[in-house]
Amino acid sequence: MPEPGEITVLLRDWSAGNTAATEHLFELVYPHLRKIAGALFRGERPENLLQPTSVVNELFLKLIRQRSLRFEDREHFYSLSARLMRRVLVDHARSEGRQKRDAGIPVPLHPDLAWIDARPAEMMDVDRVLNELDQLDPRKCRMVELRFFLGFTAEETAELMNTSKATVDRELRFVRGWLADRLHSSES
Repeated sequence: MPEPGEITVLLRDWSAGNTAATEHLFELVYPHLRKIAGALFRGERPENLLQPTSVVNELFLKLIRQRSLRFEDREHFYSLSARLMRRVLVDHARSEGRQKRDAGIPVPLHPDLAWIDARPAEMMDVDRVLNELDQLDPRKCRMVELRFFLGFTAEETAELMNTSKATVDRELRFVRGWLADRLHSSES
């Protein structure tokens, strides 16, 4: 992975309107984002029309459409990327199955929140609860997005968020419980 400083410099240049910086940035981060998207699809059924490359390409299209993006640093870029990837997945889920989840069927909350394997309605439930978390504690929501949607390790998440691995582990344990509680209460 490239040096964090290089990405931050390119993000600032991109924010200033330097299109060459945009191209170079995408060349640097594309392999990492593609690998992350690939991990999201591990175990997914082969006939799924949405593929990792499609998710990353859609992410880039969404980023390019934003006219006034101002990135502070790598953490800001990857947080926004995670949020946009989540949006792509939720939009796909909505288009696939616009029905409510059957009552009483629990949403799987695996340690890796592997929600690609979830049914479309389950993905929408997880998205709704993550939006609630974002309203309550945006920092914890960013941790979830970095760790579970972009596939960063706890160490990488801690580095990006300027905190310790122990803090990331502790806060994500709390968030998992909170998410499970919110998802369970929505079933009732």
